[in-house]
This record gives sequence, structure tokens and C-alpha cells, in this order.
Amino acid sequence: MKPPSSMQTSEFDSSDEEPIEDEQTPIQISWLPLSRVNCSQFLGLCALPGCKFKDVRRNIQKDTEELKSYGIQDIFVFCTRGELSKYRVPNLLDLYHQYGIITHHHPIPDGGTPDITSCCEIMEELEVCLKNNRKTLIHSCLSPPIPV
Repeated sequence: MKPPSSMQTSEFDSSDEEPIEDEQTPIQISWLPLSRVNCSQFLGLCALPGCKFKDVRRNIQKDTEELKSYGIQDIFVFCTRGELSKYRVPNLLDLYHQYGIITHHHPIPDGGTPDITSCCEIMEELEVCLKNNRKTLIHSCLSPPIPV
């Protein structure tokens, strides 16, 4: 069967070959109130900034600028360096540093759990941030924000 005369076969392109634009919507942060644990602060939760995986195409620069504009001062990152590479943000920790955001990197393989010593370290660092009224965010790899 011949293609219609108005359409040449060269006009058919695979969607895999088309460049995919980065997501232009603002990064979504869910703010978890900590009043149940006698803390007046909120803890931010979001998916991985700049992530490029399957149908997710975030812009790392735009996402980091947005986090900074929200006043984020500390970020807890639970992704391993291998996962950061897998999701195409291998320099995310360096970028946070360039933006003056303090990074608390506690690599926990996706689907894994930290040991009790690591849990205590994370909780102590988180407590210091919150007691000092620092705007704090947590993200792991692809976790979507938790509705509050």
C-alpha cells in the first residue's frame, strides 16, 4: 500500500526519536505539618528535582531555582549516587551546594531501609534543622508528593 500522495514516508517519525521537552510545571511540594509531634514547623516532601525517567522529564536548573525561591535551606536526599545517575541528575548534590542549600545525603537504595544508626543520625539532623526554624525538604528518587 502506498502512502497518500500528500504524505511522504519521510514524514513519519517515531515518537522515540522526537526530542522530549522538559516538564514546565512547577515542582510540587507537599508540606507536612509537624504539630502532631509538638513542632510548629512544616516538612516539605517532593519528587526528585530534574528527574528524567520514563515519562518524567523535569528541568534540574528550573526545579532547583524554584526550591531556592521557596526558601528551602536544607534538603535531605536519600537517593544513592547510582540512582542519581540513573535518573540523570548525577550533579544534583553539587547544584544544591552552588545554590547555598545544605544537603544531608543519606544514601538508601530504593526499596531499602536504613539501619538504626543511620535512622538516628537522620532524625538528629532533622531535629536540628527544625529547631533552628530552617525550611527543610526531603526527597528520595521517584516518590510522588504525599497529599496533605
